[in-house]
Amino acid sequence: MTAILSEETRLRDQIVAVGKSLFDRGLTFGSTGNISARLSRGEILMTPTNASLGGLEPQRLSRFSAEGVWQDGDKPTKEAFLHQCMYCKRTMSGAVVHLHSTHAVAVSILDDIDPADVLPPLTAYYVMRVGRLPLVPYYPPGDEALAEAVAEKATDSHAVLLANHGPVVAGKTLLDAQYATEELEETAKLFLLLHGRNIRPLTSTQAATLRGSTPPEVQPRR
Repeated sequence: MTAILSEETRLRDQIVAVGKSLFDRGLTFGSTGNISARLSRGEILMTPTNASLGGLEPQRLSRFSAEGVWQDGDKPTKEAFLHQCMYCKRTMSGAVVHLHSTHAVAVSILDDIDPADVLPPLTAYYVMRVGRLPLVPYYPPGDEALAEAVAEKATDSHAVLLANHGPVVAGKTLLDAQYATEELEETAKLFLLLHGRNIRPLTSTQAATLRGSTPPEVQPRR
């Protein structure tokens, strides 16, 4: 029991620390965005509704059962289902970060992006931390139909971009999810800075090597 309480206490404190870090650096604002992390026994801790990530209190985080039922803590965010459907598809994930970060949202509004993979492989760290980034079609905030759309994309990617809304990123640990979300935002910023200019992204071979997969051009023919 002591070990369980210790794990939960550490995770609550880590969520608060990550939230403050993201807020202080302008990656989230007002009461936007939410963070969750999963305990070893399957329960999920999540930032509650109408809470600024810059002023979270550990004891007030929402706690869900392993089955996704709200147990205690402050009232959950209406976007809790975004986290739960990511955990459902990304079974090895221990945390999810969802932000309305400015540059990623800006990219999600552009009309000429590839919905199968929104951002080109501009840097090695983007490929290693994020990989492919599919675009999820627009749904109003809180619309549970969004869960099905996110779950479909999350089958093959641990990061998705919600159209006119923002990124949802799962990671093995909370720090993994945080770092991947930050890398996504910085790459979106680079993409916007370079938009309209000739660019030289990583080749498909270079990107595939970083992903640990076989490049499309050398895959055996079926």
